[in-house]
Amino acid sequence: MEPRADIALIGLAVMGQNLILNMNDHGFTVVAYNRSTDKVDQFLGNEAKGTRVLGAHSVSEMVALLKRPRRVMMLVKAGHPVDEFIDQLIPHLEAGDIIIDGGNSLFEDTNRRQKYVESKGLLYIGTGVSGGEEGARHGPSIMPGGSPAAWPFVKDIFQAISAKAEGNVPCCEWVGEMGAGHYVKMVHNGIEYGDMQLICEAYNIMKTGLGMSAGEMHEVFREWNAGELDSYLIEITRDILARKDDDGLPLVDKILDTAGQKGTGKWTVINSQDLGIPITLMAEAVYSRCVSALKNERVEASVRLAGPDPALAEVAADPARKQAFIADIRSALYASKIVSYAQGYMLMRAAAGEYGWNLNYGGIALMWRGGCIIRSRFLGEIKAAFDRNPALSNLLLDDYFRDEIGKAQAGWRNVVAAAAQKGIPVPAFATALAFFDQYRSAVLPANLLQAQRDYFGAHTYERIDRPRGQFFHTNWTGKGGTTASSTYNV
Repeated sequence: MEPRADIALIGLAVMGQNLILNMNDHGFTVVAYNRSTDKVDQFLGNEAKGTRVLGAHSVSEMVALLKRPRRVMMLVKAGHPVDEFIDQLIPHLEAGDIIIDGGNSLFEDTNRRQKYVESKGLLYIGTGVSGGEEGARHGPSIMPGGSPAAWPFVKDIFQAISAKAEGNVPCCEWVGEMGAGHYVKMVHNGIEYGDMQLICEAYNIMKTGLGMSAGEMHEVFREWNAGELDSYLIEITRDILARKDDDGLPLVDKILDTAGQKGTGKWTVINSQDLGIPITLMAEAVYSRCVSALKNERVEASVRLAGPDPALAEVAADPARKQAFIADIRSALYASKIVSYAQGYMLMRAAAGEYGWNLNYGGIALMWRGGCIIRSRFLGEIKAAFDRNPALSNLLLDDYFRDEIGKAQAGWRNVVAAAAQKGIPVPAFATALAFFDQYRSAVLPANLLQAQRDYFGAHTYERIDRPRGQFFHTNWTGKGGTTASSTYNV
């Protein structure tokens, strides 16, 4: 069998099919394979009909069709299926061949798999792919990491099929060794959770507090999408609010208010706790989905637990006040979004230090600038911030974002306060504001907390009148003795 294919792709769900067609459009010959081989025939006879896409009905046939070094990409469910396919592939591959995992794998699994695959003389790439079905077909954001020696052999394919930012710059660049690519994709998904929750809170205040219709909110989001909030998620929210059901009523109002999740947001929050980084907004976004799943309990609680009338009646009745409050909601959304991304970049910086990665933070913003779910005009400003200062420790300290937060702050506080008074839940808006106020505080009440820890557990404390790194213990009761338990880590 003559090797004539550039790459093979395993997994013919919609993402896999669209990525194959994208590669075909860019002149690459792809071998399509699926565990259920009847899907191969269906794909070749329908979506891939008339293309140069090849089909394989076994792993050996698929590998035999590939040019060297052989490149095999998997788009299968994260977890055990990835390990199963790796074990199936290894006996058919030779030194220097490349296995690529394009699914949403946990970065720690990618670390383990790279070591295993390299021990067999092969190369391994774990890459994040974002953009959904549309992105896969017409240009996703691609975030590859793994064996550095593999990058030159996949670079042309990945950068050709990726989305393009201004100046035709590919939204794909090498991220780093081991699980760095999947890590950056994980943080992307955590930020995505936050963006979606912030938009939902803005929607809920307008709907529940101001009594606005889906049509009115459609116009608001249309206007917002023409400004600094211009983004894919604002754009699709605009379109969702305009969609009518068969009876002419807004479809969004008929959708059950329980949200699902696939785990990447949860992984981000768990890792942030391991690294000690407060990604509070993403955490609230994850927990908000968990609360939404308690539908039956919430229905019961709505009857048994009293709260204020959520209607902002006086504001809604005055057109000028209503428009001013909608502007405040926009400010709350924008300022909270800045905090969310600042926290995401804090996490990536901590991960780079912990795992020995050399991450290009401006480059990551550029990779997210097109193709992916969180693509937005806003990311261009993040790229510019790191161009100005590659060593920037926090986006909030960049002059541009500091000034933007300053302009939005009054409206942000007004919305959070009004929501609290009216009993409208805004966990993401509120936690973003709380983090902002904590971060800008030179002094926090953790001195009392540390005294409490020393009182009951002899955990020691540092003093403001002594150099950092000197630890003290007080016998608070006169009965506890002078022996300290341990010093603490910060």
